[in-house]
Amino acid sequence: MSDLPEELASRPTRKPGQEPSAVLTLDAYVRLRDELEELRTTGRFHIAERLKAAREMGDIRENADYDAAKNEQGLMESRIRRLEAMLRDPDIVETPEAAEAVAPGMLVTVLPLDEEDPEEETYLLADSTEEKAARARTITPASPLGRAVLGAREGDEVVYRAPGGDFRYRVVAFEPHRA
Repeated sequence: MSDLPEELASRPTRKPGQEPSAVLTLDAYVRLRDELEELRTTGRFHIAERLKAAREMGDIRENADYDAAKNEQGLMESRIRRLEAMLRDPDIVETPEAAEAVAPGMLVTVLPLDEEDPEEETYLLADSTEEKAARARTITPASPLGRAVLGAREGDEVVYRAPGGDFRYRVVAFEPHRA
C-alpha cells in the first residue's frame, strides 16, 4: 500500500510477537486520526469553556451544569485514550477486490427469514467496529451475525443464536466496500 500517511509509512517494523493496536482500512485510520485531533483541540477547548462558565455560577457541589460538563469531559477523555491506543500501531488492510465468499471488508445484504414482511438489511463486515459505510450497520467477525455470514455465499441460509433466540437469514448479495 503506497498511499500511507507519513506517520505510518515511517514507523519502525513491529517486533516478532507484537500485535497491532487495531486493524483498520486507510479510510477509517484517516477518519479516526482527524476525530482524535478534533477532540484534542476543539473538543477540549469547548469543555474547558463550559467548565469555566459553570464554575462562575457559584457553588459547584450543587451545580448541574458543572456536573454535566465534567461527565462530558470524562467521556471525551475516554474516547481520546481509546483512539490514541487504536492509532498507535494499526495494521492497515485493503478491502478485497472480489471474493467468492463473504469476508471482512465486504458489504453483505441479507434477508431475514423469520419475519412476516421481511426487508433486506445491509451490513459492513469489518475487523473493527470503527469502520463505517453509508446506509449499513457495522458487524465484526466476532459478533454472532458476523460469524454466521463469514464464508457464506450468495443464496446461503445462515443462522445465529442470540439471547432472543435463533435468527435465520438468506445472503442476498455481497460486494467489496469502497469508501
